[in-house]
Amino acid sequence: MPSDAADRHLASAYGRLLTLLGDSPHVDVFLDQLVRVATEVVAPAVGCGLTMRRDDGAFTVASSGDIAAQGDEIQYGADEGPCLEALRQGQVVEVLDLRTDDRWCDYREHALRLGVASSLSLPVTVDGEVVGALNLYATEPHAFTDRARRQALAFTDQGSAALSVILRQADQALLHRQLTDAMVSRSVIDQALGVVMGQQRCTAAEAFALLRQASQHRNRKLRDLAAEIITQVSGKSPQPAPEFVPPRQQS
Repeated sequence: MPSDAADRHLASAYGRLLTLLGDSPHVDVFLDQLVRVATEVVAPAVGCGLTMRRDDGAFTVASSGDIAAQGDEIQYGADEGPCLEALRQGQVVEVLDLRTDDRWCDYREHALRLGVASSLSLPVTVDGEVVGALNLYATEPHAFTDRARRQALAFTDQGSAALSVILRQADQALLHRQLTDAMVSRSVIDQALGVVMGQQRCTAAEAFALLRQASQHRNRKLRDLAAEIITQVSGKSPQPAPEFVPPRQQS
């Protein structure tokens, strides 16, 4: 592929990653698209898998096809191979010709049978920590040219940055749900406290102590007991609080 065309192709790939971020997909959807775009950007690659850490091991979170999925699994079974090396060492690992590469004998035998002749494994970092490896497989030896390696490195850097963003979005979504749930619970409890204060002619602190004592005595959650009190008095379920909106989203 001519230099200008290759650069335009890489720029187009970045644009697709940014579009995915803008659409706020689920993490698994993003990862699936990431490996598929990688095989388009790095032309010699016939398959791409993304390996991520899990406890003391590793697993494939996305793959573009059977050769990548099986190539990764062979390495996990043998507990050796280029993608595991890239993950553990945090360095790019290239296999020029698997037929003559004797670094991982158990992996090599099965990978050659699968049709893998060369590969390129690149560490994926999030917030400075190596969390995975992008594994590009080819069926020809010496498949990855200098240009292909540069494109793979550039794409992996962009993919790592995009992955960092989408993981933060996932964390923010979880935080958003937790804060919304907390606000709903607080609203229900406050409504019940008002009822108890009116019935018992007591302060808010005394009403809360009574509510908590009843909750412990009946072995029920404070929010559930508060909702029951409101329903008994009003004949209707308590009204939820407005959904939590982070300050930067408020108009």
